[in-house]
Amino acid sequence: MNAGVAITAVAVVSIATAIIGFYGLRISRTTGDFYVASRTVRPWWNASAIGGEYLSAASFLGVAGLILLSGTDALWFPVGYTAGYLMLLLFVAAPLRRSGAYTIPDFTESRLSSRTVRKVTSVVVVMVGWLYIVPQLHGAALTIHIATGLPSWVGSVAVVVVVCLTVAAGGMRSITFVQAFQYWLKLTALAVPIVFIMFELAGHAAEPLSLPAVNPTDLAPAGLYQNVSLLVALLFGTLGLPHVLVRFYTNPDGHSARRTTLIVLGLLSVFYLFPTAYGLVARMYAPGLARSGQPDAMVLRLPGELVGGTPGDLLSALVVAGAFAAFLSTTSGLVVSLAGVISQDVLGGSVRGFRLAAVVSAVVPLGFAFMTGSLALAGSVGLVFAFTASTVCPVLLLGIWWRGLTDAGAIAGMLTGGVLCGGAMIVGSLSGTGLSGVGQTPAWLAQPAAWSVPAAFAVMVIVSRATAHRVPAAMPRIMTRLHTPERPLATERGSGGQ
Repeated sequence: MNAGVAITAVAVVSIATAIIGFYGLRISRTTGDFYVASRTVRPWWNASAIGGEYLSAASFLGVAGLILLSGTDALWFPVGYTAGYLMLLLFVAAPLRRSGAYTIPDFTESRLSSRTVRKVTSVVVVMVGWLYIVPQLHGAALTIHIATGLPSWVGSVAVVVVVCLTVAAGGMRSITFVQAFQYWLKLTALAVPIVFIMFELAGHAAEPLSLPAVNPTDLAPAGLYQNVSLLVALLFGTLGLPHVLVRFYTNPDGHSARRTTLIVLGLLSVFYLFPTAYGLVARMYAPGLARSGQPDAMVLRLPGELVGGTPGDLLSALVVAGAFAAFLSTTSGLVVSLAGVISQDVLGGSVRGFRLAAVVSAVVPLGFAFMTGSLALAGSVGLVFAFTASTVCPVLLLGIWWRGLTDAGAIAGMLTGGVLCGGAMIVGSLSGTGLSGVGQTPAWLAQPAAWSVPAAFAVMVIVSRATAHRVPAAMPRIMTRLHTPERPLATERGSGGQ
């Protein structure tokens, strides 16, 4: 891979991101612009922005790397990532939009009339966000080192600097433009090289490829428990991701939120065809890439391996540009959502407080990234989904659909899910969990969602029933607001102007 071409690709993406972000500054004037883009983002723009922030390092690099290593077992990742949005469409998108909240802690405080619930939710949301940012920084470090030969820390620092500049400059309105652009860049960066690779392979179909004939993986096939637990983590975890949920606050109304989710399902389905294709092509034609010790780098190396020469360098540079866009867009979305929480709960909710909180939200996980080693990206993000599914998801689903939820039940459930899942994650990391999610750790610890998620729901329900007298007096009014469709006029306005 030509280091000069790769550095140019990263520089172009970073500069384009900064330019688009600073354009958003020109039209970001109010507090509402910074937090939720004044609730004026239309479905196609919002769907593209969600695709931009949701398709992270795990999606761009990790899924293909896991398919190279473990074949069909890894297909649960794209299936779960996409199907989670169907659950969002059915259970969360429109009611959450109608809640009128800026952040998830806003919602829990309003629904349960409790400042304590808000504080606990804020801590959990910040933990989820920081856990999710760390793999993005690991992915950036890996990409910069593989593509350019520069020290790994350069990639992590570059992502934090660009994200801090763009988020602090224009907030949510600015980031919406940036992330929509980055979705289409990521799609192009994967689609164009794989098409060229297919043509190259077709042109040499009669010639044997002189690549190492090695088995891609020695990993044992995942069992029923691992697959079920992973699917539970991905499906329920999607419902609690703070950077995704905050997007539904930016829609004009619930109808727009539902339409946004439908479009996202289409965009994700198209995108995940390409990482899957990379993984399958690598297993057939470049299995030696699995032995590099860095399967997440396979997408970066495959064009040079199978095309080669100047065309291979240019295609690799395009992939590098798309990968860097993935790190920037996901980290930007997470920083926006975390800055909203930290600013409102600690810094008074002002624009200045938002900007300061954005810097804190990005710099703290940078420190964690420096102190930790990079695991398989898709696997590490899968554990973040498990933690989210065990904490934020239960309080959202029960808060939206069950009248009996109390503040005590919500707190007990979140703490139970957080302690159980977080404890399993710590034990797994200390015992050297492998890329398959099992390694030296028992499956029930390596993939805890199958039991930690039901435990969180059960505790939340049991404690709420035991404290039924704490159901807020305003509960009937709030539930009516969550489940009453908007007026026809608002619906028409939300569906127009596409």
